[in-house]
Amino acid sequence: MKETYCKRYSESLGRDMEHKIYGEAGMAVLAIPSQDGRFFDWENFGMVEVLRKGIEEGKLRLITCDTIDAETWSNRAGDSYWRIRRHEAWFNYVVNELLPAVRLYEGETFLITGCSMGAYHAANFFFRRPDVFHGLIAMSGLYNSDYGFPDYNDELTYANSPESFIAGMPADHPWIRLFNERKGVICVGQGRWEEELLDSTRRLDTVCCQKGIKVKFDYWGYDVDHDWPWWRIQLGHFIQEFV
Repeated sequence: MKETYCKRYSESLGRDMEHKIYGEAGMAVLAIPSQDGRFFDWENFGMVEVLRKGIEEGKLRLITCDTIDAETWSNRAGDSYWRIRRHEAWFNYVVNELLPAVRLYEGETFLITGCSMGAYHAANFFFRRPDVFHGLIAMSGLYNSDYGFPDYNDELTYANSPESFIAGMPADHPWIRLFNERKGVICVGQGRWEEELLDSTRRLDTVCCQKGIKVKFDYWGYDVDHDWPWWRIQLGHFIQEFV
């Protein structure tokens, strides 16, 4: 399995950003790390190994990237106006700098995935830009901006809160048709440390049903905890729906 490490300066963020590519061909998969995570976390926690066979067979090409959560969502003592705009700069970095740099051909779209806060980011990208992301696997996420910005609201916290902006979409919004031409899976366990994630997933499920958005919501058992061993199982299970 070919592995390529990359470090590039981001104009959007004014700093170097790192990512890693596994494989050389196949469907492009962008993996977002969990809260405050790094591009190497998916490898360290065994998620890359789950996809190894598909990568080695040339069916998948995995890109793992960095977030800047420590500056934004986790920086509760920071200025909320600045933090959400810094998050938006990272969103723009991913869409406008990272993805063009790793595309194999013009117009290539991506399956995006993540667990925990990575699931939030993945769903946020998918629902904001279904023209760029053709698929979603989100595992154990919170899907509103209240988590990082509990006492602050503006146009950008709204734009980064899928529960909110999907609820606010008019029935004839062109993204709704596009969502239904794509494939999305949002799953959550019902075991330890999943309570808040379960509630948010159910709310997003309700909103999507109300809008006629046919994303798949999958609720796993009461023994399924908010932890890497279960995310490895879920990733291995759901990736089969895309390859």
